[in-house]
Amino acid sequence: MSVSITVHATDGAARAGTLHTPHGAVPTPCFMAVATLGGLKGVTVQQAEELGQGVVLGNTYHLALRPGAERVHELGGLHAFCGWRGPMLTDSGGYQVFSLAAQRKISDEGVWFRSHLDGTPFNLTPEESIRIQRLLGADIIMAFDECPPSDAPRAEVERACQRTAAWLERSVAAWRADGLPRGAAVQALYGIVQGGLERDLRERSAADLLRHDLPGNAIGGLAVGESFADRNRVLDWVAPLLPAARPRYLMGVGTPLDLVEAVARGIDQFDCVLPTRMGRHGIAYTDHGPLRIKRAEFAADPRPLDDTPSQAARVSRAYIHHLLKTGEHLGGQLLSLHNLAYYRRLMARMRAAIRAGRFAAFREGFNASFKDDLRPDEAPRDG
Repeated sequence: MSVSITVHATDGAARAGTLHTPHGAVPTPCFMAVATLGGLKGVTVQQAEELGQGVVLGNTYHLALRPGAERVHELGGLHAFCGWRGPMLTDSGGYQVFSLAAQRKISDEGVWFRSHLDGTPFNLTPEESIRIQRLLGADIIMAFDECPPSDAPRAEVERACQRTAAWLERSVAAWRADGLPRGAAVQALYGIVQGGLERDLRERSAADLLRHDLPGNAIGGLAVGESFADRNRVLDWVAPLLPAARPRYLMGVGTPLDLVEAVARGIDQFDCVLPTRMGRHGIAYTDHGPLRIKRAEFAADPRPLDDTPSQAARVSRAYIHHLLKTGEHLGGQLLSLHNLAYYRRLMARMRAAIRAGRFAAFREGFNASFKDDLRPDEAPRDG
C-alpha cells in the first residue's frame, strides 16, 4: 500500500505513529499546511522545509482552473511544479461545494460551478475530480463528496450523504481504472464520512465508506459553522468507527484547542488555513491563546512572540507590530512562519505526551491555559 500508518503508542484514544508515503515518512498526529494554489501563502518551500513541515495540501478546484491540471502534469506534477519534496495531499473540490454555494448547481451527476475568476462554467464530477488529482500527482487524493452546512435541515444532510456514498463508489472506480497518467498507481485514495450533526447519518456514512477498505479514512463536514461542543460530539461518534490500522484525517480543523481535543479522540491528520491566514491578519498563536499584534499594547513590547523556534523568534512584538501597522508584508510573513512553527511544535509535544503516557495531563493543562477569545468578526475569511 502506497500510504499507511504505523501506530507506535496510544494513551486512551490518542495515537502517536508514523504516516508512510512515497515522499517520506511523517510523525503523527500531524498538521498539514494548506497550499491551495500549490504554495503556502507568504512562505517559501525552503522556509517550510526548515520549519520541518511534513505534508502540504493543494486544492483540486483552484488548480484545475488555474494553471490547469494538464499544465501541472506536463511540468512534472505538483511536486516538481512547486518545488516541494515532501508528501502532498489534494482535496477533491468537495469543500468548494460548500464554500462556493452561490456559484454552483448540484445534481446526482456532479456539480456545475461558475468560476470565481471569470464566471466560466466548470463541471466537477467524481470521475473528473479523480482525473485532475491523478494529473496533479499528490501522494494522497480525496474522494469527491458533498459537504452541507452545519445548519442544513436533516433532509438536505441525508441527500448529501446519499450523494457522497454514490460519488464515493464512482471515485473508487475511477481510482482503480486503467489508462491513468504515469505514476498514478502510487496515489492513495481516502474516502470521507459525512452526515452533519446527525448520529445515525454519520454511522451510515462511515459504514458505507469502510466497505471500500481504502488506504485512509477522513471525517468531513465539520468546521462549517457548528459549535465546538457539536464538533467534539461528532468525533466521539465517528472516530471509534474508523479502523485503527488506517490513518484518520479530520478535514479543515482547526485551532490549537481543536487539535488537542481531536487528538484525544484518535485523529492522526489535520489541515487548516488558520496558521497562515491568521498570520497575514496580524494574529499569532501561543499556548495562552491568540495575540492580536496590531493592538497598541504591543507597540513597545520588547518580548518575542513566545519561545517557539521560528524565524519570528529573533524579533520583538514591537517590531512585528510596526511592520503590520505600516503595511509591510514582512509582518504577516513572520507571523505565518511563527504560527506554522507553533503548530508543528504543538503536534510534537502531543506525540511526546502520548508516548510518555501523560496525554491526559497535557490536555488538561493546555485547555486550562489556552484562551481563544477571538470574536467572529476577528476571524478573517479570505483563502
